[in-house]
Amino acid sequence: MYRVMLIDDEKLIVEGLRKVVKWADFGCEVVATAGDAAEGAALIRQLRPQILFTDIRMPGQDGLTMLAGLRSEFPDMEVAVLTGYRDFNYAQEAIRLGVTRFLLKPSKMDEIHEALTAMTEQLKKNAPETETEPENPTAGRFLVNQAMAYMEKHCAEKLTLQEVAEACYVSQWHLSKLLNRYAEKNFYDILNSLRVQKAKELLKDPSLRIGEIGERVGYADTAHFARVFKKLTGMSANEYRNSL
Repeated sequence: MYRVMLIDDEKLIVEGLRKVVKWADFGCEVVATAGDAAEGAALIRQLRPQILFTDIRMPGQDGLTMLAGLRSEFPDMEVAVLTGYRDFNYAQEAIRLGVTRFLLKPSKMDEIHEALTAMTEQLKKNAPETETEPENPTAGRFLVNQAMAYMEKHCAEKLTLQEVAEACYVSQWHLSKLLNRYAEKNFYDILNSLRVQKAKELLKDPSLRIGEIGERVGYADTAHFARVFKKLTGMSANEYRNSL
């Protein structure tokens, strides 16, 4: 039996799908449901479903980032999107990230059946060789761009890899692997680069003290800020300011 998960913030839709679709006829069983992306991602890591039906337009959540995260971390999982969001470009991006089917709500039962047939056939095709589908590079690059944007926005805060991973709906380990692969830097190198870049901008203001600038960009320890700045720029913060 193929394990199926359903993610949607509308409980009525989740319960309707769970009860109305004859999952056993397709060799499937629903092993879990979730009401948001974060809960869903956690359950997916725990239960490893082979099939996922999910909405990608849930309040306060970035559906495409969630989708990229899931497709990147679980490349073997077949994904069907169920959404009321009728935007062609959005649908194109979802398909580019590796979705098997993009279904608009309210979906007809024959559309859901067709999606299930397509997904189970794909799973059967891979089963004899127990192949692992190669990681989707489009999803990986998309996710790294999202992670970098999040880091740039929050780099002056006490930012952790765990926080960024949660914002991207992936595990710390997977995000770390993607950053090294596509950004060719580790998390802390990227974070320090972003902070130093912001410090360079602040150094243009002569009224700001070096220690104050360090604090503003995320360094509680002025000495640490000074070491990082010199390592990345080849000069001290004061020398950089004097060169402007």
